[in-house]
Amino acid sequence: MDKIKIKQVRSRIGRPKDQKRTLDALGLRKMQSVVEHTATPQILGMVAKIKHLITVVE
Repeated sequence: MDKIKIKQVRSRIGRPKDQKRTLDALGLRKMQSVVEHTATPQILGMVAKIKHLITVVE
């Protein structure tokens, strides 16, 4: 499967608890942090849920 890089570009402050948990599950703890994951349906679903907080580089 393909690898995708996910970068957090907006703050988690004031966001609903489920979005904060999704950021934690992806491993994004701080602003401008970058993580790499395999593009599975589960990861892509998490990315879709918080697409307004992150950018994706494939």
